[in-house]
Amino acid sequence: MTLPPERVRFARHFTAKGAQLEAMSRPSSAGGGGLGAGKAGGGKHGGSGGGAAAAAAAAAAAAAAAAAAASGVSSVSASGSAVAPSSAVSLPAAGGLPGQSPELTALFECPVCFDYVLPPILQCQSGHLVCNQCRQKLSCCPTCRGPLTPSIRNLAMEKVASTLPFPCKYSSAGCLLSLHHSEKPDHEEVCEFRPYTCPCPGATCKWHGSLEAVMPHLMHAHKSITTLQGEDIVFLATDINLPGAVDWVMMQSCFSHHFMLVLEKQEKYEGHQQFFAVVLLIGTRKQAENFAYRLELNGNRRRLTWEATPRSIHDGVAAAIMNSDCLVFDTSIAHLFADNGNLGINVTISMC
Repeated sequence: MTLPPERVRFARHFTAKGAQLEAMSRPSSAGGGGLGAGKAGGGKHGGSGGGAAAAAAAAAAAAAAAAAAASGVSSVSASGSAVAPSSAVSLPAAGGLPGQSPELTALFECPVCFDYVLPPILQCQSGHLVCNQCRQKLSCCPTCRGPLTPSIRNLAMEKVASTLPFPCKYSSAGCLLSLHHSEKPDHEEVCEFRPYTCPCPGATCKWHGSLEAVMPHLMHAHKSITTLQGEDIVFLATDINLPGAVDWVMMQSCFSHHFMLVLEKQEKYEGHQQFFAVVLLIGTRKQAENFAYRLELNGNRRRLTWEATPRSIHDGVAAAIMNSDCLVFDTSIAHLFADNGNLGINVTISMC
């Protein structure tokens, strides 16, 4: 959800005992340094016509040779002489697939993005391959400049691809997994080595980088966000009666980790405004499993509590709101706990 900078507001922050630390209820100015200014070759397929068919034949022969080697059967060359079997290295992560061969997987590299061309595999009229994502953006073959239509399916290369484990696209960042092509896209959606985006909601920051760079980015580009120390604090959202969609954001630091506290007001259903409060860990999903958080509204002899495991910033606020995996209450509930248009939320972080 993208909001204009003037809609993003900051919260006042209180300690557990209620002593006010800092007021930050002013709207962010456009172009400022705060939250309102940003949001929360190798292995190409070359050659002349029919190159992919020849590559497929070579790949199939190599795969057959690898299979024969794994079973201890000697292969026979075209001249009739026996060739000694070579040792095959199998990868447990490949789920029983033959060991990864750099020469074979290189045949599947897209000449545009250098990711792998995975089934369904289509070729140009001359036999060159390009991945489906890049193919949708091209008007001609990037190798021979020939037409990409009509679409020609390369079943031979698809069969070879089904026998190979392919490295995760984030292998250069540290991921060691190699997977069957059918499992690769789903894994890459949740891979812990995938670059992180700026976790600030309601802004237009396009930054992305490693997990270690998230906090330095927030401190440099979003200086208006205050970080409080301690596992038990009070987060005060001011002016909750403002019309339209509004975000309140602050940071909490405890147990040697940083947590982002977010309160969003939005119209999830037409004509029905709701508040969504959630805690995100500046860390991985696995690290988040070690913590629990509690959000509590108190006032007028009433209490509303939500307890959950914090989400990793990899998941983001939008996913929590979409699944209602957060504290959800409407404006009428908010008014029961608000004091002069300000809403205090007790936030407690604990280790599991």
